[in-house]
Amino acid sequence: MQIFDYQSTGERMPYPELIEAIHAVFNEGCTVPRRHIHAIDSDDTAATLLLMPAWQKNKYLGIKHVTIYPDNSAKFQLPGLHSTYTLFDARNGVPVAVMDGNQITCRRTAAASALAAKYLAREDASRLLIVGAGNVAREIAPAYAEVRRLEKILIWNIYPKQAEQLAETLRQQGFNAEAVTDLQSAVQSSDIVSCATLSTAPLVLREWIRPGTHIDLIGSFKPDMRETDDAMFADTSVFVDTDEALDKAGDLLSPMAAGIFKREQVCADLESLCQGKHPGRSREEEITVYKAVGTAAEDLAAAVLVYTRDENQ
Repeated sequence: MQIFDYQSTGERMPYPELIEAIHAVFNEGCTVPRRHIHAIDSDDTAATLLLMPAWQKNKYLGIKHVTIYPDNSAKFQLPGLHSTYTLFDARNGVPVAVMDGNQITCRRTAAASALAAKYLAREDASRLLIVGAGNVAREIAPAYAEVRRLEKILIWNIYPKQAEQLAETLRQQGFNAEAVTDLQSAVQSSDIVSCATLSTAPLVLREWIRPGTHIDLIGSFKPDMRETDDAMFADTSVFVDTDEALDKAGDLLSPMAAGIFKREQVCADLESLCQGKHPGRSREEEITVYKAVGTAAEDLAAAVLVYTRDENQ
């Protein structure tokens, strides 16, 4: 059984290949049971274990294991979230690899977001605003650069110093990046707004959005998390990664509870876009919204790429 640490896991997922791998798994289809969520008996009363399985018949089976211990930072000066990924041969159940789950999560999230934008953002979209400056936010620009020609990247974060640090990192990678403090102005001047935060209150408001903008909401994944307001879903074209987003994402649950938005109004999921069942953006002035909570199908695609990349070179 092969072991891939944090560095080697990341190195084996270049964005062109990762985006294509995620497209392929959605196009081919994949069995994805609902994620298992278990409360853990611990002094950290919010300790949680997540298990995210997925498989393709006679190909590969994978499980991502995620532990969430919110008190870690204060008690042990450790991150609150850790994850690993175990990959199996689906023909016989033999484990073939263990890899870093954090790398898989961050990079597949950004890659799936870019894949959705390939269908939903305007062809000439060139100004990207990243809302957030955490681990996922750091991956957004490199992923989006594979699907759109980015001329300007703006970064806003609740902590301005972190936004500036990310801007400097992106400049070192060759991007024209700038940290900003006026979120409203940044939204109004951007073609794509990608939110990757853990916010529990709306950040990006519908009244700021100009026609033709693509809104990417990939940070919030629980009912109490919000990155935008209810009004964002009243008159826009809404897409999701999977139907699970309609059951777990506060950004969708709130406007549905208020009667502003209905499940039936979702235009398509990412699988339908990849399979050509929906064309994606249909008009230049259309405002598209993509809401994602993540899916184990993306994890599996990323893990298989890590494991088999040498074979495909």
